[in-house]
Amino acid sequence: MSLRRHLLNRCLRWTEKPLLSRGSPQMLRRVLEIQARLFFRGPRDVDANWQEVPDGPRALWLVPSQAGARVILYIHGGGFVFGSPQTHQAMLARLASRCKARAVLPTYARVPEARFPAPAKDVRAAWDGLRRAGIAAQDIVIGGDSAGGALVFALLAELCAEGRALPAGVFGLSPLLDLTFSGRSFRENAGRDVLLPVQRASEMVQLYLAGFNPSDPKISPLYADFQGAPPVWLCASDTEILRDDSRRLVARLEAANVQVTFREEHDLAHVWPLFQNHLPEAQATIEALADWIKALPLAAGSERLGREVEN
Repeated sequence: MSLRRHLLNRCLRWTEKPLLSRGSPQMLRRVLEIQARLFFRGPRDVDANWQEVPDGPRALWLVPSQAGARVILYIHGGGFVFGSPQTHQAMLARLASRCKARAVLPTYARVPEARFPAPAKDVRAAWDGLRRAGIAAQDIVIGGDSAGGALVFALLAELCAEGRALPAGVFGLSPLLDLTFSGRSFRENAGRDVLLPVQRASEMVQLYLAGFNPSDPKISPLYADFQGAPPVWLCASDTEILRDDSRRLVARLEAANVQVTFREEHDLAHVWPLFQNHLPEAQATIEALADWIKALPLAAGSERLGREVEN
């Protein structure tokens, strides 16, 4: 592990974890947006522009100079409270550049202005809008981090249950999958996690669910049925409180005969790929994810375009 990992972990523990422990939704949104502009930089060959997804939410589109048919639909995290396409723009720009894919980062309703199921409806509208725009399901990869991971895997379970066309693959970066917080790591890693404060979890759930049952599979996709799902890629750190969400999902996916790749790294911060400008481990994780995405098959009519871009 790199020296930068040790320095970053100390910085996060001393500055960001206290902020997340006490900050109001408005403060957290404002600070994270400023930090993203100051510290996160994406590659210069990726164009960024805002446009509506057809009959869906407003989205930030990231388009590399050589973009093929692949589209990454990415749902940002932030405890359903903060975070935005801009806070995750640099990370997704790097991933999109490595994959030669377009990335679409939709906005969605957040707490406290909205409650469940409003965010999930916005994410479904983004998926449906891409399909309505003529993009083949097989050309889309969906992914998300933290709370965005909950929305992504809930969408996947919904598509599986409805018998709809499915994306080529799904990935999660330190995904939140169980809003009952029953995983052993939630307690064991409370003091080891350098970023997430355990004490605010119940507050987040109360604000987000407003009385809905947190064990509902539409809310906690760990309990959903993924029979027939496409390949899944996950990563989590062994010291974060959400570690066991990924471990348990891996077990459920394997029991359903779903192809799954899981990278569990040592002593890294929650959603460490965000720090791709500064952390060698973040760059390595993005490279591994990009290789996985590039290996996924495209729709039949899109394969030629993909090969032309590669060449």
